[in-house]
Order: sequence, then C-alpha cells, then structure tokens
Amino acid sequence: MKISAAGRKSLSASLLVSGILAAVPSVAFAAEAGSGASLIIPDMSEFIPALLAFLVLWFILAKFAYPAITGMLDKRAATIKDSLEQAETARIEGERLLERYKAELNDAKKQAAAIVADAKKSGESVKADITAQAQVQADEMIAKAQLAIEAEKNQAISELQSSVADLSVAVAGRLIGEDLSDGEHRKLIERYVKEAGSLNAN
Repeated sequence: MKISAAGRKSLSASLLVSGILAAVPSVAFAAEAGSGASLIIPDMSEFIPALLAFLVLWFILAKFAYPAITGMLDKRAATIKDSLEQAETARIEGERLLERYKAELNDAKKQAAAIVADAKKSGESVKADITAQAQVQADEMIAKAQLAIEAEKNQAISELQSSVADLSVAVAGRLIGEDLSDGEHRKLIERYVKEAGSLNAN
C-alpha cells in the first residue's frame, strides 16, 4: 500500500505544525517580556533560530523517518496482500478438495450398493442351491425308505407265507388224519397259496 500525494502533503503539514508548536514556547516566553504588538509579531532573534531548527528537523524527518515509515507501511501492505492471496488460494484448494471428497464419497456409496446387491444375489443363489440339494437328498431318502419298506413288506409276506404253510400242514394233518410227508405237505400248501393268490387277483 503506497501513500498518496495527499497523504504526503498531510504528513508534511503535520511536521510543519509540530515545528511551529515547538517554536511556540519561545514566542510565548517573548510575549511575557513585552506587550502589544510583540504578542502578534514574534521577536526575529528568537523566531529565526526556531524556524531554522524546525527546517532542520523537517529535513531530517523527511530524509530518514519518512522513507522508513513509508517502507514499513509498504511492507505491511505487501504482507497483508500476500496473506489475502494465500487465503484465497487456500479457499480455492479447499473447495477443490471438498468437491473431490464428495465425488469419492458418491463413488464409495455406489460401490457399497453394488456390493450389497451382489451379496444379496449370491445369497439368493446359495439359498436356491441349498434348497435344490435338500430336495435331492429328501427324494433320495424317500426312495431309500420306499425300497426299505418294500423289502420289509416282501420279507414279512415271505415269513407270513412260511408261517401259514407250517400252520396249514399241521391243520391238514389233523383234518385228514393221515400223516403226509413233508414234501407232500409243501406241494399242498404251495398249490393252496397259488390258488389263494389267483383268487385275490380276481
């Protein structure tokens, strides 16, 4: 930030006023010694040295103090400008990072949704496989059970036929009153069973 021409003039005027105020005590002291016109017109023997002192002071301030002050103000203005530029750069970078994070968050949400959908689909497929395997196992168990039932049924029928044959031989022997040979009894029973089976079939 540079000082304008009006600012420089204001600073020069301030220095001039300061010099005049510095010379005022001597004028006031001279006023105490005299009266009348001396109150308005200062004593030249005191005013000229005061004016020279003021000009010297003004020259020293203009030569050394004023450049130092303006340099300090310019440096301060440059520092503030750099800070503002850095803040603006940081703001732009922050907005860019925010947009990137938002995009990454949206991508992550989409990926999560896809993973959930895949997992659901895989779960349904696994469920279908398990159901199919269970159905196959159930069918196999039913088939085995039917075979076992059929085998037990055939065995029971065979045992029942044997028991009926033995019982029939004993009953027939008592009814006939004759002792038949075992072979004859068997032939008789088998013929009876065949006839009974043919009757049941009809």
